[in-house]
Amino acid sequence: MKDSASAKKAYNNTDFLSSPDARTIRILSEYLEPLSRLQELKVNNTILFLGSHKADPENKENRLSQYYWEAEELAYHLVTWAINLKPKGKNFVICTGGGPGIMEAANRGAHRAGGKSIGMNISIPEEQSPNPYISPELSFIFHYFFMRKFWLLNKARAVVAFPGGFGTLDEVFEILTLTQTDKIHRNQIIILLYGEKYWREIIDFDALLKHKAINPQDLELFHTCSDPREAFEYLKQNLIKFL
Repeated sequence: MKDSASAKKAYNNTDFLSSPDARTIRILSEYLEPLSRLQELKVNNTILFLGSHKADPENKENRLSQYYWEAEELAYHLVTWAINLKPKGKNFVICTGGGPGIMEAANRGAHRAGGKSIGMNISIPEEQSPNPYISPELSFIFHYFFMRKFWLLNKARAVVAFPGGFGTLDEVFEILTLTQTDKIHRNQIIILLYGEKYWREIIDFDALLKHKAINPQDLELFHTCSDPREAFEYLKQNLIKFL
């Protein structure tokens, strides 16, 4: 008979917690731990930046490199403005997927402005290290993509989507679908597609409308912009209603 002293309490049994039977517990943990931390740190709402992890600021031959610095500038202006609002708690905190490229640029701009910013990383086979500009207390790592997506969007009052690949497209279409179907009320979020030429080339919105795959009002779910200052003014004017 086993000595009772060698028995493990369920919540300390790492073999069980890593097993398929405990999947629900792991999912709940990825809901409750970020919830607790964001509440403790008084994060009221966020501005979510999406975009390619391949935007390399040092490689001028990289066609996405210009967007790195434009994302950095936009985040800088937004945080400089938001800090001076001085409401209770933290409003319009920059939030990213935590990796390099556009994500790093947005966290970098927030850091330059002297503000806190969030990074919500994901564990994948090609490990994506958190970029160095994320505020350490607001650095998260997720196992489940759907829980990461939930938290990326849960507190967002604006989504700024810079040019990107499959991951960015997936996130943009999911956000547009949630808004189109009123799971997120269109008056509760601002969707800005940054880099109009890129987005018009990648997604033929007019063809979707022509084939009646979407309704004319669906094109009003988002705004397009290609200049950091113009994007900042648009967001500033529309975000103030959420305070």
